[in-house]
Amino acid sequence: MKWLVLFSIFLCMNDEIIIFDKNNTNQRWYITNDDVMGGISNSSMKLDEENKMIFSGNVSLDNNGGFAMTRLPVSINLDDEKTKLVLKLKGDGKKYQLRIKAKNNQRFWYIQSFQTSKSTEEIELPVHKFYASFRGYKLNVDNFSGAKITEIAILIGNKKKEAFKLSIEKITLK
Repeated sequence: MKWLVLFSIFLCMNDEIIIFDKNNTNQRWYITNDDVMGGISNSSMKLDEENKMIFSGNVSLDNNGGFAMTRLPVSINLDDEKTKLVLKLKGDGKKYQLRIKAKNNQRFWYIQSFQTSKSTEEIELPVHKFYASFRGYKLNVDNFSGAKITEIAILIGNKKKEAFKLSIEKITLK
């Protein structure tokens, strides 16, 4: 809990809130793969030698599996000026989801998909375009309009067997 309080006192520079960058590496990312329901996909979230977070692994469809996810508890208070989450990353040409929660006890995620290229790029995801989803089904709930983000996650689940690697340099709220 102590790190969560410290984490909520972000370095605010140039009108952005830094969620992750190479100077903010003492975070505890958690892995949640399809093994929670019998699948055998695997993944890890590790720092490389340049302090970039590497989310990598293998998605398997065996045993009704098909996804890998990494997630980070946060405490981010939103205001009207911060309207988009920005990912600076190098992808592998695959599609991923960025997921957010507005409350700790919320069972569903607000999600938005993004396509990666094999080059370093910045991907901007407007906060108001995150839609509610539970276990792959879109819910009849308004898009995200919360005043707080309590957890973020990155998920890959493209309904196919595949290896993946995402190199994350920075995640900010602008």
